[in-house]
Amino acid sequence: MKLKSALIALVLAAAAGPLHAQVPETSVPSRETPEAVRAPQAAEPAPASAGEGHESAEFDPMHHVQDGRTLEFPPFGELELPAAGSWKVGPVDMTPTRHVVFIWLTGLLMLAVFIPAGRAARRRETGRSPGARRHNAVEAAVLFFRDQVVMPNIGHGGEKYAGYLITLFFFILFANLFGLLPWGASATANISVTAALALISFIVVEVSGMVALGPAGYLKTIVYVPHGLPKPLVPIMAVIMTPVELLGKLAKPFALAVRLMANMMAGHIVLLSLFGVALAFGSLAIAVGPMLMALMLTFLELFVAFLQAYVFVVLTSVFIGLIRHEH
Repeated sequence: MKLKSALIALVLAAAAGPLHAQVPETSVPSRETPEAVRAPQAAEPAPASAGEGHESAEFDPMHHVQDGRTLEFPPFGELELPAAGSWKVGPVDMTPTRHVVFIWLTGLLMLAVFIPAGRAARRRETGRSPGARRHNAVEAAVLFFRDQVVMPNIGHGGEKYAGYLITLFFFILFANLFGLLPWGASATANISVTAALALISFIVVEVSGMVALGPAGYLKTIVYVPHGLPKPLVPIMAVIMTPVELLGKLAKPFALAVRLMANMMAGHIVLLSLFGVALAFGSLAIAVGPMLMALMLTFLELFVAFLQAYVFVVLTSVFIGLIRHEH
């Protein structure tokens, strides 16, 4: 989240409030022309109602947590992205937005981290000197997820899912951390991004179940009939439980998407609210409390960035393990 941008915007809002409040006072003494008094008052709301100017965007707190078509670099200014519809592939609009740009940056950061680490690990396997040991931390994290998260939850054969799950963790983590930079944006606070990640995990889970169980075994995960049920009740139970099982399958990716999005957006909104409270009182003594709370919440947001990436990966690995081992 762009904390510095939010602070600058709220300072401007607090400074502009008293300025507008003084306009009626200076215009009231001129009793000779009442229409002249009303004219400035009627003309003042026009810039705010336009909603397209730079100032109106700055006064909107949600501007700092939602997607947009500008990249902000406080205090230097903004960089305008291409207008909507500029990049089209057939009927599909591929014009990048702020969150799309940060998804690209997340991918580039992952390449910058993992390609040198992979090359260093390969050099060590072949007996050559690995050079700098910067890859050791990456290798330790990869081994931790493979041995402590992936294999215990998926079981035998889980090593072939380790690459996807480790990539998923670091992608979500880096995207979360970008949202804590003053000029950054958290793409994982966008439901479209989290829904796409959840959809990919859903496909991986279901396809792995089809491969492990076969067509007949996978069908049993949809049409559920308890063992030992009397034959006359089998069709009745199948009709009742099949929709329940299908809803259960759809609820898993839905929960993954909403949990990640809600946690990332909620923390950013609370931080903006605390900055607003600090500036609303107009007193430094009173503002110390909210500012300290905002500082502590920033550290909590750092913890949540790691936690939500970890939870997403753990739940995905659990879902894969559950469908692969029907019992």
